[in-house]
Amino acid sequence: MKTSVKMHSVTYNFIMNAILTVSSILFPLITFPYISRVLLVEGSGKVAFAISAVTYFTMFATLGLPTYGIRACAVVRDDREKLSQTVQELLIISAITTAITYAVFFASLFLVPEFAAKKELMMVMGLSIGLTTIGVQWFYNALEQYSYITTCAIVFKLIGLILMFLLVRDPSDYVVYGFVYVVGSFGSYVLNFVRLRRFISFRKREAYDLKQHLKPTLTFFLLAAASSVYLNLDVVMLGFLKGDTEVGYYNAGIKVKTVLTTCVTSLGTVLLPRLSYYVEKQEKEAFYRMVKKAFQFVLVAATPLMVYFILFAKESILFLAGESFLPAITPMQILMPTVLLIGLSNITGIQILTPLGEEKKVVISVLAGAILDFVLNLVLIPKMGSTGAATSTLLAEAMVVLVQARYLKKEWKQMLAGLGLGKILFPLAAATGVGILLTRQIHLSPFFTLLVSAIAFFGVYGVLLLAVREQFTTGMMKSVFRSLPRNIK
Repeated sequence: MKTSVKMHSVTYNFIMNAILTVSSILFPLITFPYISRVLLVEGSGKVAFAISAVTYFTMFATLGLPTYGIRACAVVRDDREKLSQTVQELLIISAITTAITYAVFFASLFLVPEFAAKKELMMVMGLSIGLTTIGVQWFYNALEQYSYITTCAIVFKLIGLILMFLLVRDPSDYVVYGFVYVVGSFGSYVLNFVRLRRFISFRKREAYDLKQHLKPTLTFFLLAAASSVYLNLDVVMLGFLKGDTEVGYYNAGIKVKTVLTTCVTSLGTVLLPRLSYYVEKQEKEAFYRMVKKAFQFVLVAATPLMVYFILFAKESILFLAGESFLPAITPMQILMPTVLLIGLSNITGIQILTPLGEEKKVVISVLAGAILDFVLNLVLIPKMGSTGAATSTLLAEAMVVLVQARYLKKEWKQMLAGLGLGKILFPLAAATGVGILLTRQIHLSPFFTLLVSAIAFFGVYGVLLLAVREQFTTGMMKSVFRSLPRNIK
């Protein structure tokens, strides 16, 4: 039985996901300056610690489904009965793992001193575990429902924004902010679950085969676990070894990096179900054509963002958090190259190796980075605090890219043919020169310095990309202009 789900083009999906990405950029830019000044360094550190700690529990509850679920549903999305059976089986597995996770979570609130000291905040943040389970975001990604995902996310972010300004008014309101964060980030997941009946049936038609999912979900779980080590362990270890204040500095440093990484990896979210579909249908040319576009996008987007925020890290911290967060400048500058590294590993790992069924290689690469990150954290955090944590993360991300590149050495020629790297580096070099000049000449407030420098830096970069006819940039411009007459009509 065929599904009636309408599939849009990759360009349309990318545009919708770009809107979602822009909202992910704008909302932190609005909320973080307010929250950092209201909750101050210590309060911000407590919330950041709780978010990172709960992330580990969520990882166990979802058991690799955020990635495996996309692939499993994408390959059967044309058959409603098979899709319904798959979703039911994955929900059963998820329900079991979530129940076990909650048991361990509540026990840890009494057994772990650092959790017990923040019990109320941890319990509020723990709501996100169950919401993530019922949210089945992987299902909507598999069916490429990006209009719905984007609309829901923006609506609930707006709700969270309003609640934040109404309810968070004092440094002691960090627990309230935790609740607001959960509502804004995970509230839409309730609607996701209710809306499932539009696409699948919950009627049991045949015996469940949970075993077929266990091996791949465990593989993706290992990938998620290893990834979480160097994505969240820095914050957790800082909290244990150096306290909430140092976590607050580090959180300010990674805030911009996290926003930029979301932007750079946005195309990967769109491409994973489509690439998995191409592999299933053995359409190799289409697969590698998409991969090439992904590389072009990451290089075009990540390199200027990385350079710009290294040059203007001080102004960014002053604008986002204020003078009390100035120690976050160095960690932020150290972390900026990870925007490019994460963008590249997202392609090589999630967009290439995963659709090809090579999850084990992705796990090995991430484990290598995680082990390196853990060891370096033990050595560097006690001596250097947040700067040491940033250094550990940078080297860990580099390790992941190197290992994955090693696994794909035979495919590089086919994937990178005609990439046009020189047409990216020349505009970047010119924009960098403009940026360096501006750091010496502009003496305005942080906001106006960022405004003027961003217009000049990215203006020069964008104009030169078009002048040298960089392939990805000109292709996107043509797609936009082709759509204008239809939209006007």
